[in-house]
Amino acid sequence: MTHESGQPSRRAVLLGVAGCVVGAAGCGSGTSHTAPSPSGASPSGPSPSGTAPAGPPTSAPPTTQAAALPRTTLWRPTTAEIAPAAKLRAVELVEAIGAWPQGAGGAAAARTRVAALKVPAGLVAEAGPLLPDADAAAVQVVDAQYGGILTDSASVLVVCRQWTRRGGTVSAGGTTVDVRLTRATSGWTVTALHPARPGAAVSPLPSRVRAILADSRIQLPPAARADLRSGRIHDSVLSAMRQLAGTYRMYVSVIRSGHPLDVFGTSRPSDHPRGRAFDVWQIDGHAVVDPATPRSLIERFMRDAAAAGSYNVGGPVHLSGGSRPDQFFSDNTHHDHVHIGFDH
Repeated sequence: MTHESGQPSRRAVLLGVAGCVVGAAGCGSGTSHTAPSPSGASPSGPSPSGTAPAGPPTSAPPTTQAAALPRTTLWRPTTAEIAPAAKLRAVELVEAIGAWPQGAGGAAAARTRVAALKVPAGLVAEAGPLLPDADAAAVQVVDAQYGGILTDSASVLVVCRQWTRRGGTVSAGGTTVDVRLTRATSGWTVTALHPARPGAAVSPLPSRVRAILADSRIQLPPAARADLRSGRIHDSVLSAMRQLAGTYRMYVSVIRSGHPLDVFGTSRPSDHPRGRAFDVWQIDGHAVVDPATPRSLIERFMRDAAAAGSYNVGGPVHLSGGSRPDQFFSDNTHHDHVHIGFDH
């Protein structure tokens, strides 16, 4: 049995989204202008409530023009966030590695982009699936949540979608990157990248997995979908997802891959890598981190997660009661999402 808590509690804060095309010239941190799409389409990046970006255009472009990548926006935290500089540093790095214009692909160009952030260029070698072989790429960070936050170290889980163009074909994908950081007097610096590696999909997919993948009330980023397809997710997680989806629309951030192996700052194994936990960052269109989100909604969701069989429910609210000791917890790490863990 593993408990995912271990830090003092703090109330949720609002995440922000600043509009800008990722990788476009002239876009700086905190900007709010939106550059035109190559295809002239309307913006399709996420709103402050976390709506996922639209997919690639379905109509074929003129034969003289390369297939257009979808429009994206920069993800930025607000100053009210716990350690906003840590999230900003992690997200900026993922955006720099995972998006590039035509002709700027490859590790060498990525190292140049990373060096411009004053981040060690050698981290590009750890990018894995974030740096595929493609002519051009666009990346959309869906959410950035803590895998752990301590006084001088942090794990930021950057959940992203990515589109790549090879020749005239645009393909959709994405990953979740566990970005490790340390803090010194000069600020937060990235020390390592651990991209999600879900494993190959099983065939045939179990019917309960197919049902979750098809459920529009359960939004899943690419790495989480791949986790489900891998067949490594415990039945207790699958059952709880379906049960909660009967009442709520929820956006899952992390299931198994892309999460620290141990509860951050400890040597205790996390339930996530064992396929026995999932995190939710948005409930009924409301971000957990947003102080405008009704506390009653989060509290009800957490109690319903416990009723669905979770022994270990963490979030921005410390609830009393529960069917077992310490069933509910709250700390700095879980101020921006609800953790739902299982021990069998």
